[in-house]
Amino acid sequence: MSETQLHDSVTSTSTAGELLSRQREALGVPIVDAARALNLRTAVVEGLEKDNYEEIPVTAYRRGYLRAYAKYLGLDDKLVLDAYQARHGSSETERKIAPVAVTRPPSKVGAWLFKLVTLLVIVGLIGVTVAWWQSRGGSEPPSMGTSSTLEEDAADSATPPPAEPMVEPDPVVIPPMIDEPQVSMEDEDASTDADASTEPASDVADASAEPVTDVAEAQAPEAPAEDAAPEPVANPNLLELTFNEQSWTEIFDANNQRVFVGLQTPGTTASVEGTPPFRLTIGNATGVELRYQGDTVNLAQRAGANNVARFTLGE
Repeated sequence: MSETQLHDSVTSTSTAGELLSRQREALGVPIVDAARALNLRTAVVEGLEKDNYEEIPVTAYRRGYLRAYAKYLGLDDKLVLDAYQARHGSSETERKIAPVAVTRPPSKVGAWLFKLVTLLVIVGLIGVTVAWWQSRGGSEPPSMGTSSTLEEDAADSATPPPAEPMVEPDPVVIPPMIDEPQVSMEDEDASTDADASTEPASDVADASAEPVTDVAEAQAPEAPAEDAAPEPVANPNLLELTFNEQSWTEIFDANNQRVFVGLQTPGTTASVEGTPPFRLTIGNATGVELRYQGDTVNLAQRAGANNVARFTLGE
């Protein structure tokens, strides 16, 4: 049942709880899942549907919960709030407690305690100062002469000590160098001729050492091209759902694991994978299209009361 059809069937005597209960049952949403989605206790949601607000004593909270519940089910929140106001608006009482200003006279005991603590602190500071002076060996308070003496002692202690005289190192004695033997001009000419005679032989050796092109590398066969990657195979255990209208859907696989759940809005699609057989609960079944293993599943034939389809697929 769509939202427009639901609004047409509502009479002027419907309460807010009746509107919410009808919409939830039409969508096939369990009350436990609705409470979990709203972050509320199940007892609070049941009280909203039964127009029992003992669990919600604050009026502002009641209106907020009703508005959130209506939006979750896809209802017009103004319609639900108007129905609530028509039945419970006159019984709402708001108590406003005005703050009371209390002035107390200052306590005399507190003032005396403050003066006593201040006096003890002053006496303690004087005692610490006297003890410190006596520990330095003085029996009288310091005078101007004493302060000048202290300044002179501090200046003397700050003067750096005289530097020690530097000791010059002993001179290093370098022994005389031994004369190298002299080479005559005739010996230099002979060594030059010997070098010239050896140069052609080295050139011939370099020429013979040139690299030879490897014929085997040039004739090496090319590597065969890689085989084309195989095309991906579609998953045969895939459920494809298209939601043309608002619907609450829940799917369990063969391992009893819930692979899909939630309140879906119109115009959305979903793909679900798992191990068959699947246990499905689809609210507002006539507004949902289901495909399994490439075939379309007729949900209108499987829909029961309140247009909710509950069946097993893939056995």
